[in-house]
Formats: sequence, C-alpha cells, structure tokens
Amino acid sequence: MNIRTVYRYIDTLSKSGVPIISDAGHHGGYTLFNEFIEAPLFFNSEEQTALTHAAHFAKEAGYYGGEPLNHAISKINNYSNLEQEIEVGQHARSLEIIYLNDTDTIKSFLEEIEICIADSYSVIISYQKNGEDVPNDRFVDPYRIIYWKNKWYLVAFCHLRDDVRTFRVDRIKSLHVTDKTFEEHDDFSASDYFMGNLLPSINGDGVLMSLVINGQASTLDDICHHWFLGHYLKERTFNQAVFQLEEEIMHKYVPQILLPYGKGIRVVEPLSLKEAIIKNLYDLIEFYKKS
Repeated sequence: MNIRTVYRYIDTLSKSGVPIISDAGHHGGYTLFNEFIEAPLFFNSEEQTALTHAAHFAKEAGYYGGEPLNHAISKINNYSNLEQEIEVGQHARSLEIIYLNDTDTIKSFLEEIEICIADSYSVIISYQKNGEDVPNDRFVDPYRIIYWKNKWYLVAFCHLRDDVRTFRVDRIKSLHVTDKTFEEHDDFSASDYFMGNLLPSINGDGVLMSLVINGQASTLDDICHHWFLGHYLKERTFNQAVFQLEEEIMHKYVPQILLPYGKGIRVVEPLSLKEAIIKNLYDLIEFYKKS
C-alpha cells in the first residue's frame, strides 16, 4: 500500500473524531484505542446534526422512542472530537419545534401498540369516539401506527365491525394486551387505506366539474398543496388554478376548505360553488345571531 494512502486514511479517521496513536521505534506504528476498534460506525458532523434534529422532531411529536434516541446520540457524541461537538451543537440550537399537545399518555400507548404490532398480538382498547361521553371497548388487531397532521393514529382490524378501522391514539383511554395473535394480509397497505378513507370515493357516476380559482400566487401555492384539493389539480398558471371534481364532492367539502383563505382568492367558476360558499357564510352568521 502506498504511504500516501496510509496518511490519507489516517487523516480521514482523525477528521471523524478517531484519535490515532503513534508509537516510535523499530516496532512502532499507528494504532487506535480499543473502544474505537470495537465501535462499528462513525458519523460525520452533517449526519450527527441530522440525527439530533430528528430527535427533536420525535420528542415534540410524542414519539415514545425519544429517550433511547437521545441515548444513541449521546453515544455518538462520545466518539466525536471537540470541533465536531461545537459544530453539531451550533446546528442543533438552530432548530426548534413547537408542539403544544400533552403527549405523555400517548407515548405509553404508542410503545405498547408498536410492540404488539411487531409481535402480532391483539389488544383491547377502551375508545371514546368524538361526540360520545362514554368510551367503548374494541377488540382489535393492530396493523400500523400512522402520524398525520400532528396526530397519531392506529390502523387496526376491528372485530366488532369485522373490518379495518382507524383510531386516534389520543382517544384511547386504556389498552390491554391479550395473548391472542393474528396474521396480517401481505398485500395490505395501511397508508393507502388511511388516505383512501380521508379522500371521498369517486365512483365515476357523478358529474365532473371544473373549479377555477384566481388569486395571489402564494395563496394559490398553498391551495394547490392542500392535502385534499391537491389530488384534483389539473392546471396551474401564475394567478389561476383549475381543479376537477365531482359536483357532489365539490359542494360538500370545498366551501369549508376555501373560506379560511378569505379575500386572498376568488372563485371564478362554477357559480353553484359561489352560492354554496355564500350559504355557508349565511348559516354561520345566523348561528351566531341566535347564540
């Protein structure tokens, strides 16, 4: 091996935070501390920063594995040199995630659910649906945990409904692990199921209508990336966006989606949607007049 190659390897190890021991004399040479020989992986500053930021996100989202993740980062930091520690610390302080929900209870349920998913154990959950005062017990086979728009969800087969259902983890009041195991279908996709239940089904029998919206470019960008409307975008110019939806779906969902954008947008067509938006506003005004 060329001596320059050896020096290049030594330089790479030093930059990665690995101390090189040099022994002089006839039987001398270069070696490493035993703990570095046993360590299987090294991370550069960019990789350490990414892991630190990921730990911040996980903690604020209520991820139950935040503490083990922080322990892993601490182990990595033990093998970092001073220069790396300073650099990673500067980058770590540059990012803050604000999440105001109480996640302590959710964390414990998430950890139990994840273990049951991995080991294929069924669970009994006490679940309180929105609008109900008393929770009900559900015997379910947990398939996946999904994080969507700052909420944790459990996708599971519900034996009461004899079908797959979605449960919000923050509405689970208690959880009991059973000794019954289950088998999940190989072709089941939890993400496809979850998104499919969020989006209204299009059977092809309805009348397709074009929704044309004019507005400020930044506001239109936001609308075109909306998790619902983005699926129906057909054309976009600088100050106009065209969507295509079934008439029934448009009148049922779109008015509530567009109202928060206020005067930043203007519906060009169809006229029926303008009328639906006016009706929604009128109903809201009447509601607050009576209350």
